[in-house]
Amino acid sequence: MQLFVNLPVKDLERSKKFFTELGFNLFGMAEGMASVVINQETQVMLLTEPTFGSYITKEVADAGKGTEAILVLGMENPAQVDELVDKALAAGATPAGVKQEDGVRYQRGFADLDGHHWEVLCLVQPAG
Repeated sequence: MQLFVNLPVKDLERSKKFFTELGFNLFGMAEGMASVVINQETQVMLLTEPTFGSYITKEVADAGKGTEAILVLGMENPAQVDELVDKALAAGATPAGVKQEDGVRYQRGFADLDGHHWEVLCLVQPAG
């Protein structure tokens, strides 16, 4: 089974540049959309707001004003969490959420250029 998460974006080229700067591979699908490859089974589809709107019957939500979902990326160690979040912030993202460091998990978040909330998580293995 594969998972395709679809997100509306205001400026597709700007969003593609942002995710490329984070180290993700992209490929175009059709006019008005591009795919961020998370892994072989998971992709985040970036759709221009008009393209996204053509698939729905409700209004396109403004992620800068409210949170409809939190996208979480799992990493193997805390250094990878910091590396990805720091890259995102350097590429124009803003901090989001609350840093979690409780001995069970290490987690930091950011809001992408369109305000979508991303968390980067490492589940810490207990010693022993």
